[in-house]
Amino acid sequence: MRVSRVQAEANREAVINAASRLFREHGFDGIGLKDLMKGAGLTQGGFYKQFESKDDLAALASRRAMESATRRWSSVAASSNDPLQAVVDLYLSAGHRGETGDGCPLVALGSDAARQSPEVRTPFQDGIKAHLQVLEELIPNDGAPEAAEKAMVVLSLMVGAVTLSRVMTDEAMSDRVLEAASNEVKRLASTE
Repeated sequence: MRVSRVQAEANREAVINAASRLFREHGFDGIGLKDLMKGAGLTQGGFYKQFESKDDLAALASRRAMESATRRWSSVAASSNDPLQAVVDLYLSAGHRGETGDGCPLVALGSDAARQSPEVRTPFQDGIKAHLQVLEELIPNDGAPEAAEKAMVVLSLMVGAVTLSRVMTDEAMSDRVLEAASNEVKRLASTE
């Protein structure tokens, strides 16, 4: 049975959304096409009508995940009297640590992405730039040229802290890693 163009596009979007979540949960190589399509409520048969390859889907899903993460930061920042602290509190939290399917794609897939094709790595690079831009706008800098460097340090610290906290089996130590990173971000942001 033929699917309408509108339904085909809706199916494609469902696959990208499901893949965005499932890749973060299982890694790029930890889930096959059959399970990706099943996660979207579809059969594997239509995959190649919608995507050129698994890399094509991985790139689209990565872009979706990175854009979603950036929007989340911007939304949290916009709704707070202390935007940087709101982003830090969201990101360096036990809740985010547990959000493997909907959390930060840099944490969930960063090391995986480094081993992927340029097609898959490019959305991560674009997303990193977007995250850095948000941080540069949030970190007090009085126009200082080192704002970009501070943003890079803060992003690296936050991603690293959440990554380490997810690896740990000792929840108390994991919480301390997140707290230490939060304290360091505050210190870096307040340093002139």
